[in-house]
Amino acid sequence: MDFNIIATTLFGVESVTASEMQELGYDRSQIKVSDGQVVLTVSGLDEMRLAAARLNIWLRTAERVLIELGSFEARDFDTLFERAQELPWENWIEKGSAFHVNGYSRKSALFGIPACQRTIKKAIVLHLSRIYNLAPGAELPESQSLGLLKLQFGIVSDRVTIMADTSGDGLHKRGYRPLRHEAPIRETLAAAMLYLSRFGLAGEQEAVYDPFCGSGTIPIEAALIASKTAPGLRRRFSGEEWPFVGAKVFDQVRAEAEAAVISNPPEKIKIFGSDIDEGAIKVAQANAAKAGVSRWVGFRCQDVLQITPESLTEWTGAPWHLVICNPPYGERLLDADTAQVLYSGLASWTIDSAGNARAGIRLSVITPEMGFEDIAGGKADKRRKLYNGMIQCTMYHYFKQTRHNKN
Repeated sequence: MDFNIIATTLFGVESVTASEMQELGYDRSQIKVSDGQVVLTVSGLDEMRLAAARLNIWLRTAERVLIELGSFEARDFDTLFERAQELPWENWIEKGSAFHVNGYSRKSALFGIPACQRTIKKAIVLHLSRIYNLAPGAELPESQSLGLLKLQFGIVSDRVTIMADTSGDGLHKRGYRPLRHEAPIRETLAAAMLYLSRFGLAGEQEAVYDPFCGSGTIPIEAALIASKTAPGLRRRFSGEEWPFVGAKVFDQVRAEAEAAVISNPPEKIKIFGSDIDEGAIKVAQANAAKAGVSRWVGFRCQDVLQITPESLTEWTGAPWHLVICNPPYGERLLDADTAQVLYSGLASWTIDSAGNARAGIRLSVITPEMGFEDIAGGKADKRRKLYNGMIQCTMYHYFKQTRHNKN
């Protein structure tokens, strides 16, 4: 029997998540990419369980991992009810345990989410009541103390897919960032930015540097990648409590991930972050320690307007730098004029007078500012639309350099 395992993603990140699945050993033919999700198809119950554990523990850029329980067409509530109650719910919901239903609808005749929730819930209750031979009108017992299964439906173009959530908390919650800092970037987006910027492919001669590091998310995610630390290694997942998947396979994958960690960092640190806010740096250092990568990352308090290529090289000791950042902007932290001053300051030491990356610099910036290229003084070599929360942004990449650049 084939199983579809669905990894949901932020829009614009889907191809990165698909590449991660291939890195985990899955063939491209098993993977299907669509807006906001990547579907992995595997054969057999054991492979499904193993894949669910692997994706939860290892995927850096996915938001959640779900298992498809059923899929069918429905344009009215009667059809939704009949098709939903036909599914073998007794295989998935332990007797007496609780289950919640949530979901979304796009481009479909069925668009009232509360009504869809009630209809699917009613269908499941009817099915299980018949299985357990409950008297007509008797209430189906549900107790969270016996377990809780979170079900999600997605209705797209009148196609209903019902899924079970194996993640619990979103996968961006790695467990290292209990301290809150103003307007942090999501961990999954930070990891995607690093992959899209080809972090690590330039070798030991290139350091990665975030001049607006805030709570340290981008440098910490870089350190987790460099140390081969699985992002889900230190947290738990709802699939462990769900007997259909179970704790055993999660324990197996977690042990394999633990063995893969590189415990000793290189002699010279290659990952750096700075921020003008001394309090933010303390938070970043605490978060790095919580993530177990404090020896991989260097932090310091630094005004981006005071940075020069020479001072950066003096600090990092590296001839090449991937400067990657999520600068403050008007919708998030600052007024638009102040944000533009920061953008200009960043560009002054990363972009040359010809509008190209300065010698020894590769620049990747995510921002909703549509005029960033005008402020920077040059067109980006590559652009990619991404979402930081609900804010539509563009990631700008500058990697081409002016020949014989002396600036």
